[in-house]
Amino acid sequence: MRLHVIGLGGAGGRIADRLAGDHDGDPFLAGVHAFDTDMDALGALDALGEERRYRFGDAAGGDGLEGDLHAGRRLGDAHASELGRAMDDQQPSVAEAFLIVVGLGGAAGAGAAPALAAELSRLYDAPVYAFGFLPTHDETEEPDDDGPRSASDAAAGAAAAPGDEPVPSTPHRPLAERNAARTLDALSDECAAVLPFDNGAWLRPSETLGGARDRLNEVAVERIAALFGAGETPEGTATPQQVLDASDVARAAGSDGEIAVIGHATQAVEPPEKESKFGLGLFGSSEPAEVDTSAAVSAIETVIRKAARGKNTVEVPEGRADRTLLVVGGPPAWLNREAIAEGRRWLAEETGSDAILSGDAPVPDGEEVFAVVVRSGVDEPDRIREIRETIG
Repeated sequence: MRLHVIGLGGAGGRIADRLAGDHDGDPFLAGVHAFDTDMDALGALDALGEERRYRFGDAAGGDGLEGDLHAGRRLGDAHASELGRAMDDQQPSVAEAFLIVVGLGGAAGAGAAPALAAELSRLYDAPVYAFGFLPTHDETEEPDDDGPRSASDAAAGAAAAPGDEPVPSTPHRPLAERNAARTLDALSDECAAVLPFDNGAWLRPSETLGGARDRLNEVAVERIAALFGAGETPEGTATPQQVLDASDVARAAGSDGEIAVIGHATQAVEPPEKESKFGLGLFGSSEPAEVDTSAAVSAIETVIRKAARGKNTVEVPEGRADRTLLVVGGPPAWLNREAIAEGRRWLAEETGSDAILSGDAPVPDGEEVFAVVVRSGVDEPDRIREIRETIG
């Protein structure tokens, strides 16, 4: 599907920049923009040229909003139309979906996201999804002037040898959880679906949020690309037997602002060697050799289970979901149809979903099999419930 990505605020801008750096030229990425009130944050982006970066909100004076979500909302309401026009250079009318990426605990991005989502829905007949980063517990804790604020800070500090650059600490944002609660509610009203990413669940014991930023961004970008890029293959490559399109993603994610969750897993496989049409290998190779059926079945079963039961973008209570989407990809010779069908049956039992949608994503020169599992209509994750309780 053709996706237009808009990174709002610091966190969103970094994801948009990384998507551009890793996937510019890929068929699924129809457009990428980064919008922020902070000139320094925009200036730090590498892959997005100036024509794809845009500062809004002169009232902010070129800086951030220091957690003032109400100020962010006012700027969003005032500048949503302006931001919509700033996207025109990349022909947003061809997009089959929009993805707004934002740090939910911030102010500029979180404040502007609902208004921009409403503006995009008004202008275009395409679903608007939000991918939002949940704040961690540590961000709202008061700093300890006598030392690190948390066990993870202490461990990260202890790991740094004298002379090494200090590990970036967790930012102190006392309003982050309350901002996230209010932004989740607002985005649910304006977006087809909200895909939260639980930063805290992905942190390792020895990491601070600042120190883990690049790794977490890589995880998020990998999952965004795996889902939205699955139905688009470069011209001249193998055609999927079950084509995944924008309508499949829309049906799986829903249209009522529900929480949707992305699981993803990979497994390295040996690319099948090609056999000569003439049988002796003397005139070059053209036909892929067959893959052992039991090996293909095992690989597909493994990645589907890992994608469903492994670490998702946010915890899924008991794995249950109203709707589920399964995408299996990799070298075509490894995409055993019976194994994928069995994986669908297993996933239906695992999630209790009445509707299982699926597609495949052949990667002719790939060296791994992968699975993407998207669940929507899930029971409220514990972390989101905790965040919502901060505003009663």
